[in-house]
Amino acid sequence: MNVAAWPYDPRAWCGSCGSCDPIGYYRANVAKSLEFAGHLLRNGCTRMIFSSSASIYGPDADLTVDEDSPVAPQSPYARTKAVCEAMFTDIAATQPLRVLSLRYFNPIGADPKMRTGLQLRRPSHALGKMIQAQEEGTAFQVTGTGYPTRDGSGVRDYVHVWDLAAAHVAALGAFDSVLPVAGSGPAATSTVINLGTGTGTTVRELLDAFNSVVQAPVPAVDAEARPGDVAGAYTGSDRAKRLLGWQPRYSLAEGIRHSLEWAAVREGMLGRSV
Repeated sequence: MNVAAWPYDPRAWCGSCGSCDPIGYYRANVAKSLEFAGHLLRNGCTRMIFSSSASIYGPDADLTVDEDSPVAPQSPYARTKAVCEAMFTDIAATQPLRVLSLRYFNPIGADPKMRTGLQLRRPSHALGKMIQAQEEGTAFQVTGTGYPTRDGSGVRDYVHVWDLAAAHVAALGAFDSVLPVAGSGPAATSTVINLGTGTGTTVRELLDAFNSVVQAPVPAVDAEARPGDVAGAYTGSDRAKRLLGWQPRYSLAEGIRHSLEWAAVREGMLGRSV
């Protein structure tokens, strides 16, 4: 695993989730994942698909990454994902467990049939803040406008959550061809696959797409970057298509529309307390 330095100051980081809980992240993402791997081995389960994150990457100069790009997490959350990947690689190298890690980029959207969606009432990612601004009749803050992108705002690879779900189904079906059983193919015991669209969308472009979907456009105001914010990245790899036969089918506009539709019914489905 190509792991670069992890240059961040955890004391200053607040991140896009709106809170900083390193103990919670390490407990849930590392300690419990280790216990889970132990349970799998005790029960004779030899295959595992791990939900990882593209936040572990340190992007190249052009802000693209692939599965061989350096790992350089910029937040406690991202660091726990990198630790888990390294931990699972070590376990898989010595135990009868094969691990396929799927590195998500930036999920948006909801079940197109509105049966489920994002659980948080006030998500703090960019699209969540746009929906909140629309509901409250306020301006959306573009936090950070000096990044080396085409318009100065951060860039992300927004992938529909239902496409991510389809990728997991594809990974289940292709698991033994991606990581063959010992003696039936190459001896790899773990690998990683990026799940993204291959298209980078800046925050300003996301707002333009959002305003093309809603009836009343949301204005923007520029603001300082938050501690822990990064320029972002998008995937330039076709490994998912080659190994899983998967590629995203939903557009950015559909992801935004489904997020808006879910926000309108969420409280009735889940209740106000969630």
